[in-house]
Amino acid sequence: MNADAIVLDVDGVLVDVADSYRRAIVESVEHVYGETIEYDDIQLFKNAGGFNNDWELTYAAALYVLASREKPRLSIETYTGLIKASGGGPAAAETAVADELDPASREQILSEWDRERLRDVFQQLYLGSDLYRELEGGEPDLDTEGFIHDEPVLLEAETRRALEAWPLGVLTGRPAAEAEIALDRVGLSIPERRRFTMDDWEGGKPDPGALVELADRLDADRPAFVGDTLDDIRTVNNAVETDPDRTYRSVGVLTGGLRGETGRRKYRNVGADIVIESINELPGLIE
Repeated sequence: MNADAIVLDVDGVLVDVADSYRRAIVESVEHVYGETIEYDDIQLFKNAGGFNNDWELTYAAALYVLASREKPRLSIETYTGLIKASGGGPAAAETAVADELDPASREQILSEWDRERLRDVFQQLYLGSDLYRELEGGEPDLDTEGFIHDEPVLLEAETRRALEAWPLGVLTGRPAAEAEIALDRVGLSIPERRRFTMDDWEGGKPDPGALVELADRLDADRPAFVGDTLDDIRTVNNAVETDPDRTYRSVGVLTGGLRGETGRRKYRNVGADIVIESINELPGLIE
């Protein structure tokens, strides 16, 4: 693949977040509501689309837990399928609940659905007490070490040195401060101007606006975007339609929630140009 710039996602590409962000989703819902979803269910939300923001995925997972109390036969496969059919994301989750529950039940669970508390618990579990005080500016009510410290680095040093031969950008759903922590951990120094985080644009993937803007800032005609979700691939597809004067390429890695031949097939079905086992294969496939 010929490329003149590389844009990197962070989670599932540079660092493994199975025991950090994904664990925080599951345990936040458990802490607030006493029951939760399975780890593997997280990927159903990711595949449905619109959940680049893990806080919003947590809200949608909690909404399912509450809805299943009112309608025990509502499977999570049905729920996430309805979300996908409605376009993905948190608004589609609310639509799914509205479609499946009678008005009284819907009002009951919406009254119990506390997104502010879910986000606060998530941040305490993920950041730990010390970082929570520093980044959130409040006093935690949980005494936690922080799952952020349990993020193995996926990017090998040799790969990092090889990739630094290209202009590099970052496009991630992390808040800026948390993206900075991850980039420091993997040893990548990327100017803020070449990063887009949750704090920098409201659209979120698969909105192509940030990717197109990064291509401008990188002065790239042939940018490649490396991600770990189907929405990352859809972001590239949307950029191709929005900005046809450039040649965008998408690379899916199998170190996030998508794994094995099933993951490869899902990537191919949404149009990924290349599917690789990990970011460490990339230097040998681009020129």
